This record gives sequence, structure tokens and C-alpha cells, in this order.
Amino acid sequence: MWLSVIVLIPLAAVVARSTDGGADAFWAAISNRQAVSALKLTLTLSIVVAAVNAVAGTLIAWVLVRDRFAGRNAIDAFIDLPFALPTIVAGITLLALYGPNGPAGVDVVGTRWAIALALLFVTLPFVVRSVQPVLIELDREMEEAATSLGAGAWTTFRRIVLPNLTPAILSGAALAFARAVGEFGSVVLIAGNLPFKTEVASVFIFGRIESDAVTSAAAVSVVLLVLSLIVLLAIRGLGRFGSARELDDGR
Repeated sequence: MWLSVIVLIPLAAVVARSTDGGADAFWAAISNRQAVSALKLTLTLSIVVAAVNAVAGTLIAWVLVRDRFAGRNAIDAFIDLPFALPTIVAGITLLALYGPNGPAGVDVVGTRWAIALALLFVTLPFVVRSVQPVLIELDREMEEAATSLGAGAWTTFRRIVLPNLTPAILSGAALAFARAVGEFGSVVLIAGNLPFKTEVASVFIFGRIESDAVTSAAAVSVVLLVLSLIVLLAIRGLGRFGSARELDDGR
């Protein structure tokens, strides 16, 4: 209960602050072209990044659990690096790698690719760490039984492994999306923050606060919160639907 209060009080304060100027001021703040552009860019990239990491994170978790190779423990530890790094340090790291003089040989600073790379970097561990424990606990005997009955590797994965992993994958994707929507530190240095081009919602809100337009910033924050909640509920709903279908198939 106390945890709910700790979470809900700040959210209620933001909602209350967003209505300080009345309904007209709230609408003016959220319908501003720059605000709409930042929200669209943030949500679009967050959904794309969550989807990409749902696939990439599952593959990485599979390799870490099912394969044995030199350096596996080091790679496993490296996955948690975005958790350990302060977000601003992650931004500096990405700037050094993918900036004008970076060793990668590409310069994506000031582009939407830069935002995508930053979000992919900071959200990948959420999927890997959600899927990995499920893979470890997964009963291998079911796969062996399917193989002994003549099922191919793809059929075994699609019919046996994937249904068991789906809730974990969706949970990891939801966490990745939630992190991507509010990401600031790793994005602010590499994105360029150009209005209508590379300005994400968190940077736009920060700019509003710097301009002493706190009510406007709160209004955009509320919209971002509502849209994020809708997407997260949709992802959770898909997970429950998949679990229900799995139970029905089992019967």
C-alpha cells in the first residue's frame, strides 16, 4: 500500500499542475506542433526499439543459456552494463563510438538513428534478463520428446519453447518500452535535439521547464504518461491472451 502511495502522489501532483491554467491552457500545451512532434517521435521509436530488442534480447538470452563458448560469462556480465552506467555516461560513450571521430566509422549524431541506437543500448538488458530465467527453468524433456516424435528444430521452438517464453518476452518488451519513453541522459548528447526532427519528449519537457513553462511541461508529461500506460496495458493484455490460449491448447 505504501508503495502505491509513494508512486501515486507524485503522479497526482503532475496531473494537478498540468491543469493550473485550465482546460484551454492544457489543450494549447499538448496540441502545440513541437510537442506533438516530440511525442510522435518518442512513441514511434520506443515501440520500434521494444520490438527489435524483443527479438534480439531473446536470441542473446538463448545463446547465453543454451550455448557454451569461451567468454560467455564476460558477455553475460556485459549485458548489465547499461544498468550500471549513469545514463549521461552512456550518452558520452555512444557519442565517442558513433560521433564524427568515432572508431565505428559512422557519424549518426543529430539523426534519428542516434536516438534509436541509444535506446537500443539502454533497453536491451530488460528483455535479456526477463527471458533468461525462463529459459533456464524450461523443461528440456518436452523439447527432447518433440524431437523424438519427429518434430524439426523450428517446429519444436514454435510449438514448445516460444509459448513458454512469450509472457517473459512481452514483459521484457514492456519494460524496454517504458524505459525508452522516458530516457533522457543517453539521448540528450547524441540526438542533436532539433525540434520536429530529433527532439524527443523528455528533452522537450526539460526545455519547457528551463523556459519556466512548468504547467506546459506537466501537461505534456501527462499525455506521455497516458499514452505509455495504454501501450503497456496493451502489451500485458497480449501476454494474458497468449497465456489463455496456451491453457486452452493444453486442454
